[in-house]
Amino acid sequence: MRILVVDDDALAGEMTAAVLEGLGHEPLLAENGVEAMEKLAAETAIEMVISDLNMPLVSGIDLFREMRAQGINLPFILLTGDDPEGPRQQEPKLDACLLKDFSLEESLPEIIAEVLARHDG
Repeated sequence: MRILVVDDDALAGEMTAAVLEGLGHEPLLAENGVEAMEKLAAETAIEMVISDLNMPLVSGIDLFREMRAQGINLPFILLTGDDPEGPRQQEPKLDACLLKDFSLEESLPEIIAEVLARHDG
């Protein structure tokens, strides 16, 4: 599956991409929300978006809202370094909000499976 990873922190983006590659997915990286929207417009094969919350210009929640406003209903997982409950309350339509920490390698595959099961069902 082709997954767009949006993160202004190159190292964090690469780490997320490495986890996805380990699961057999094809990650595509974007440094911010603007670049993410450009890639979504150019690449029709993207099947999921995993985005950092705190980014300059466009936050992860703003990216999610812009995608939905444009009719892009891809599964969307938000990553945050803070308590995930805040963003969940701020945007209840998010497919998932996950703490971006050392356990990402274990938690991300589980969340991807849950989100895909809900979207496919």
